[in-house]
Amino acid sequence: MVQVIRTRHQGVPDIIHIRPKELRKVTFASSIGTVFEWYDFFLYATLAPFFAFLFFPPGNETAALLAAFATYAAGFIVRPFGAILFGRFGDTVGRKYVFLVTILLMGGATFAVGLLPTFEQVGWLAPALLVTLRITQGLALGGEYGGAATYVAEHTVSEHRGYVTSLIQTTASGGFLLSLIVILLCRLAISEEDFAQWGWRIPFLLSLVLLILSIYIRLSLSESPLFQYIKSRGQASKRPLFDAFFRYPNNKNALLALLGAAAGQGVIWYTGQFYALFFLQITMKVDYLIAYGIMISALLISVPLFLFFGWLSDRIGRKQVILAGCLLAAMTYFPLFQMLAQAVNPDLVAFQERTEVTLRANPDNCQLHVFVGPWSNFTDCDQARDFLTDRGVSFNIVNVGPEAAQTITVAGGEPIPIENWQRGTNGEAVLSALREAGFPERADPRDINLPLAVFIIVVMIGYVAMVYAPIAALLVEMFPTQIRYTSVSLPYHIGNGWFGGMLPLISTAAVAATGNIYYGLWYPIIIAVMSIVIGGLFLRDTRGRELTETS
Repeated sequence: MVQVIRTRHQGVPDIIHIRPKELRKVTFASSIGTVFEWYDFFLYATLAPFFAFLFFPPGNETAALLAAFATYAAGFIVRPFGAILFGRFGDTVGRKYVFLVTILLMGGATFAVGLLPTFEQVGWLAPALLVTLRITQGLALGGEYGGAATYVAEHTVSEHRGYVTSLIQTTASGGFLLSLIVILLCRLAISEEDFAQWGWRIPFLLSLVLLILSIYIRLSLSESPLFQYIKSRGQASKRPLFDAFFRYPNNKNALLALLGAAAGQGVIWYTGQFYALFFLQITMKVDYLIAYGIMISALLISVPLFLFFGWLSDRIGRKQVILAGCLLAAMTYFPLFQMLAQAVNPDLVAFQERTEVTLRANPDNCQLHVFVGPWSNFTDCDQARDFLTDRGVSFNIVNVGPEAAQTITVAGGEPIPIENWQRGTNGEAVLSALREAGFPERADPRDINLPLAVFIIVVMIGYVAMVYAPIAALLVEMFPTQIRYTSVSLPYHIGNGWFGGMLPLISTAAVAATGNIYYGLWYPIIIAVMSIVIGGLFLRDTRGRELTETS
């Protein structure tokens, strides 16, 4: 089945070539299982606004949403530890067996989420159990991607490696797309009340079917021929962690891969897809059916872009395509999101432009809440900021002394006190003032420019394709076969898990703290610029490099 078509380095195969039919099988089997794992992982992300109310105490919508995002981020924070754990086994035991373990963990944890009790039923035990399952998912996903990318790359010749591995890169968007479609069908099939009470469990329980199918597919795979070769020669690394991160130049390459490519790629991935979806639903108040429709349409249109930019990286280089995507995103995120706001809720944009909303508060009483839990204490200022942020209202913050009155003023009207904030009194007074000033509480479907909204999301997913399609080929080509699984996994999952996965949490907290609905975009822009500088100066392109046993 496996035919060596060129060798060097004392007979170790540089290029492993298999028949096209077998290559398609390897790529399909790796990709389909990875799609299902991403589906499992992103179900939570898509339903984060629901989890905010199901698993956290009521009374503060932004705080609950931040808590839901923090739980979402927990799965990302542990991904590098999963990369270390499963990467070691992948480099010592084999790629195929780790595939089976990671998908069992991911599928089992996702199925269990569908069985969890809510905060109303068991109190703080509910979010504790949810965090535990999210951590299990994160560990499993930490071992998944590096294995899939390494496994496919080790079956592929260098001339087409960017294109072939870009098929693996479509799986993340494919899993996101599948999660959106399943959730949408569930929400259309039952009432909103039933979905909020019990229908949200259905997509998680359905993952059991996908788990069984994925295991069946992966059992048909053989071990990577390159890994089989070095293991048969007794050349597999006995200390992959040490060799990857404490031996030069592998440790230098891992750091450059993280800061010069993976970090920028991670924030652009989550901005162009998840943050865009949250912006539509939470900030712009677009009905979920329309928001899902926009995202699904854009994702379907964008699939060929991943293959195109993977192919392009085979022609002009991996580094060039990735850094160009980072640069375009950093230059255009602010105008793109402003255009998106105008396209989906022009009444809210017009309201923001003509209406000044001012929060006068003592800065000592205004806290930045990122990780929310039983330890959190929300002041009157926090409650007022939450009320405005939850409605997508931009506002100015004026600091006053401890003796001055803390108030909200809408369009120069009568100041509304925020002391002893109660939603039924202070909040209703603020909402009444906003309505009198022409505030639109929901986006009017008749005013939504759907073609423009879809086009803007396609552009942002195009940036995702630029940075994401070549990243697998770049990473696998940077490291030798003995430590490739470990070396690829850790920088990728720190870049995506820590830099990218923290994006919804950090950006949402930044918006609430500043009163500017676009302020959260500074986070992905700063990280993207960092990757442009470091990658541009120090990262070497890997196009054409063979997958050898030595660095």
